[in-house]
Amino acid sequence: MNRHLVLLTLSVLLSACSIKDPTIADLHNRQIEIREVPIARGVEKAIEGYQRFLDETPTSDLAPEAIRRLADLKLEKDYGLIAANSTPDRPETVSLPPKTSAPPQAAATGQGVVQSATSSEALKATLTLENLPLPAGVDLENIDANAAVTLYRKLLNDYPSYEHNDQVLYQLSHAHEELGQTEKAMEVMNTLVRDYPDSRFLDEVQFRRGEYDFTHRRYLEAEEAYKVVVLIGVSSPYYQLALYKLGWAYYKQELYEEALHRFIALLDYKVSIGYDFAQTTDEIEQKRIDDAFRVISLAFSSIGGADAVVNYFTTNGKRSYEDDIYSNLAEYYYSKRRYNDAVATYSAFISRNPFHRKAPLFQMRTIEIHMAGGFPSLVIDAKKTFAGAYGLKGDYWLYDDPNHRPEVLAFLKTNLTDLANHYHALYRDQRQAKTQAANFSEALHWYREYLSSFPLEAESPALNYQLADLLQENKDFADAAVEYEKTAYDYPRHAQSATAGYAAVYSYQQLLATTATDNQLPVKREGVRSSLKFATTFPEHAKAAVVLGAAVDALYDMEDYPQAQSVARQLIDTFPNAELAVRRDAWLIAAHSAFKLELYSAAETAYLKVLALLPEPDPARAALVDDLAASIYKQGEQARAQQDYRAAANHFLRVGSVASTSKFRPTADYDAAAALIQLEDWKQAKTVLLAFRVSFPKHELLPEVTKKIAFIYRQDGQLALAAVEFERVEKEAQDDEVRRDALLIAAQLYSATGNDLRALAVYRRYVAAFPQPVELNLETRDKIAQILKTMNAREDYLAELRQMVTIDGTAGEARTSRTRYLGGSAALALAEVNYQVFSEVKLVKPFKDNLAKKQALMKLSTKEFTQLLDYEIGEITAAATFYLAESYANLSTSLMTSERPDNLGPLELEQYELALEDQAYPFEEKAIAVHQSNIELIPLGIYNNWIVLSLQKLTKLIPARYDRPEEPSGMMTSLSSYRYAQQPGQPASVDAAAAEASSTDGKVKDAGPDTGQGGRR
Repeated sequence: MNRHLVLLTLSVLLSACSIKDPTIADLHNRQIEIREVPIARGVEKAIEGYQRFLDETPTSDLAPEAIRRLADLKLEKDYGLIAANSTPDRPETVSLPPKTSAPPQAAATGQGVVQSATSSEALKATLTLENLPLPAGVDLENIDANAAVTLYRKLLNDYPSYEHNDQVLYQLSHAHEELGQTEKAMEVMNTLVRDYPDSRFLDEVQFRRGEYDFTHRRYLEAEEAYKVVVLIGVSSPYYQLALYKLGWAYYKQELYEEALHRFIALLDYKVSIGYDFAQTTDEIEQKRIDDAFRVISLAFSSIGGADAVVNYFTTNGKRSYEDDIYSNLAEYYYSKRRYNDAVATYSAFISRNPFHRKAPLFQMRTIEIHMAGGFPSLVIDAKKTFAGAYGLKGDYWLYDDPNHRPEVLAFLKTNLTDLANHYHALYRDQRQAKTQAANFSEALHWYREYLSSFPLEAESPALNYQLADLLQENKDFADAAVEYEKTAYDYPRHAQSATAGYAAVYSYQQLLATTATDNQLPVKREGVRSSLKFATTFPEHAKAAVVLGAAVDALYDMEDYPQAQSVARQLIDTFPNAELAVRRDAWLIAAHSAFKLELYSAAETAYLKVLALLPEPDPARAALVDDLAASIYKQGEQARAQQDYRAAANHFLRVGSVASTSKFRPTADYDAAAALIQLEDWKQAKTVLLAFRVSFPKHELLPEVTKKIAFIYRQDGQLALAAVEFERVEKEAQDDEVRRDALLIAAQLYSATGNDLRALAVYRRYVAAFPQPVELNLETRDKIAQILKTMNAREDYLAELRQMVTIDGTAGEARTSRTRYLGGSAALALAEVNYQVFSEVKLVKPFKDNLAKKQALMKLSTKEFTQLLDYEIGEITAAATFYLAESYANLSTSLMTSERPDNLGPLELEQYELALEDQAYPFEEKAIAVHQSNIELIPLGIYNNWIVLSLQKLTKLIPARYDRPEEPSGMMTSLSSYRYAQQPGQPASVDAAAAEASSTDGKVKDAGPDTGQGGRR
C-alpha cells in the first residue's frame, strides 16, 4: 500500500518534470511570480522521495528523470538559492534581470561576460524553471554539489539515450562552473555542442564557450562560437551580446571591416526595436552602446578614417545614426590632437548629409577645433563655410526651421560680424594693397549677408553705416548712396539719420560727375529720388528747398512729367516765400508738365501764372503765349474726341480771344469751323471760314477752307454758290482725284440749278483734263451728249456721239463692258439718225431716182446696225435686230405705197400692182424673220423694250400666230428664271438676216412663189 502511494507521488512529480523544462534563456525580461508554500522540509523531503524511488525501482523508466531532479535539488540546496526559514509576509512579483549582464568593465573591454552567465542568480533561475512546489524556509545549506555532479554523470553513463541529456549536460556544466571547475565545464559544453547541435541550450552554451575563448585570447575560436549564436538570430536572448562580442573578436584579430559589420548590425538591431541612443536610464546598456561606438571609431581610424566611413555607408547604405559614428570618430581624433582628421571627419559627414539637423553643429565644431589647434586662417575659412552653408538664404533652411535653431542663428550672427570686420580691416590696411580688391569683395559680401539675414537687430544700423562707408571708400558711389539711404530711412530715426540722407544725395552727385553723358539719365533719376526723399523727410534742413528745386528741374529734363508737376506744386505750396524766380520756374515746370500729361486746363492756368510773373518786354513772352494757345487748343481737341463739338468749337475760338497773336490761331479757327459743321451750324461755320479766307489769304489751309465752304453751301441748299466753290476747289487742289471729284460735283450742281451751259462747260473741262480713266471719261461725255441733245445742238450732239464711239473703239485694254455699252449706245444713236433719213425717203416720181436713193440709204443703215452686233451687248443687239427688221418692213411698205405711173390703163395698172406686190412681199418676209430672231434672244436671258417692240410688230404682221388669246401651255410665262447674259451671242437667224441685208442692198427683185406665213400672195 505504501509503495503504491510512493509510486503515485513520484508519478505525479515526474509528470510535472516531464513537461519541457525552461532554460535560463527563458528568463530574459520575464515576470515570475514567486509564492511561498508552507511545506516543512520540502526540498529535503523531495530529495528523500527521489532517493527512495531510485532505491526501490532502479530500473524504472522514470529513473533517469528522478536522478536528474535529485541532482538539481542537491545543487539548489548546496548553494542556498532560496534562503532558509524565509517567510515573507505576502507574495510579491519580482522582475528578474537578464540572464547575462556584463559588468561595467566588460562593456569597456569585452572581458568578463562569462561570470555573469555562471552566477548563482542564473543557476537559481534555471532551477526554479522546473515549476516544482519549492517550499519557503527549507534549509538547503548542507546539500553536496559534488553529489549533484556524480548524479549527472551517472545519469549520462547509465542512460545515454535519455531524451533530456542535453539539459543534463547543460546543468552539469553549470555545476562544474559553480565548483570552479571551468575546464571541466568547457569539456561538458563541448560535448553538448557536438552531440546536441539542435539543443535549446545551444545559444547560451555557445555564448559561454565564446566568452571562455575570448578571455583566453583565442579570438578565432571565440569568433566561431559567437557566430553560431548570431546565426540563431533575434529569437535568442543572447543575440545582441553575441553580435557585440563577435565584433570585438574580429577587432582583436584586426579584421576591422568584419568588426564594423557586426557593430553596425548591433546598432541596426537597436534601431529596429526602438532603442533611444540618447537614453540614460539603463547605464549598463548605455555603456555597451558607447563602447560599440568607441570600437567603431577605432576600426574606422585603422582603415582610413573619414574616407572609410564615407565608403562604408556608401556601399552598405545610409543609417539614421551615422551622425554618431562620425562625431565619435571626430572626437576620438580630437582627443588624440589629430585636428585635421577630426575636421575632415566632421566635414565628410556634412558633405554627405548637408541638410542633416546636426550638420550646422558639426560645422561649428570644426571652427572650435581649428581655434583649439591654433589655425587662424583655417578658422576664417571655416567661418566662411559655415556662413555660406547656413546663412538664412541657404538651401539648408528648406529642410529646417530657423526659429527652432537659436544656437545656430547665434553662431551665424557672430560669424558674419567677425568676417565683415576682419575683411574691412584688411581692406583699410595699406600693407594689404595687393589683395585690397579681394578684401573689399569679402567685406561687402559679409556685411550684406548679415544685413539681409538680420535686418532688425540692434547692431544692424551701425553695420549698415559701416557698409556704406566701405562702398564710399571704394568709390562705389551708387551702392554707397543706396546703403546710406537704408541707414537714413530704413531704421528708426537716430542721430545720424539726416547725415546719412544727405550723404546719399552727395554720393549720387559724385556718381553723376563720374558717369558718361550718354549714361547719366538713370543716375539723375536716382539722384532726384534721393533728393526728394531727403527734402520730404527733413524739411527743416537748411538745404531742403535748394535740393527740391534742383530735383524739379531734373525731373522735367528727364521727362518724368507726373512727378515734375507734383514736385513743382509741392515746392510752391511748401515754400510760398521763395524768390520770385524760383516760384516762376516752378509754375513754368508745372505748366509744361501738365501739358505733357494732357492736363490742358491745368496747363492753361499755370501758363497764365507764369505770364503774370513775367515782365512785359521779356523775350520769352511770345513763346509762352504760343504755349498758352496750345493748351487751350488741346482742350478743344479733347472735347472733339468726345464728340462734344460745341465745347470743341468754343475752345478753338477761345484761342483767338485769349492768345490772338499765337501762331496756332489759324488752325484753331479752321478746327472751330469743322466742329460747327459737325453741329450743322452752317451759318456760324460759314462766318468763321469766310473770315479765315480774309484773315489768312495765303495760309496753307486755304484749299481745305474752300472745300468746307463748298460743303456748307451744298448742305445749306445754296447749290449755285456751292458749284462755284467746287470749281474753286478744283483750281486750288493739286491732287487729280480731288480735281476730278470737284469738277463733276460742280457740273452736277450746275445741272441741278438748271444752268446747263455752265454744267456743259465744266463737263467739257473735265473730259479735256482727264482722258483717263476711259470709263469715267465716256460717262461724262454721255452726260455732255444728253445736255447737247436737250439743247437741240444736233451737230455737237452727233459729234460727241462719234467721239464716244471712237474712244471706246481705241480704248484697248482699258475697254470694259461699261465702255462698250456707252460706245454701243452712241453708235446706236448714230445709226438711228441714218435710219431716220432712210425711212423718210418716199418712192415718188421720179420713181427710179428715189428708189436708188432709198436703196443706198438702206445699205448704209443696215451696215451700221450690223456692226452694232459686234458690241455683244444684249440691249444693243436687240435694238439693232429690231431696226434691221424695220428696214425690210419699211422698204416693203414703201414699195406698196409708192407713187403709180400716170399713163397706165386699168389692166396695166392691175398688172403693175401685182408686180409691186411680188417685189415687196419678200422684204416683208425678211422683216418677219428678223423680228422672230429677236424673239429668240429671250431664251438667252435677254428681254428688253426692243424685243417687246418686235413682238408688237409680229402681232400685226402675223396676227394669226402672235395676236391670239393666251391659252395655258408649257410656254414660258415669266422671265424670272432667265439669266441676262452680259455678252450673249446672236441667233443664227439674226446673223443670216444681217448677212442678207448686206448682200442684197435692198434691191427689188422678182418675187418667187409665196412661202410666207402671212397667208397672202
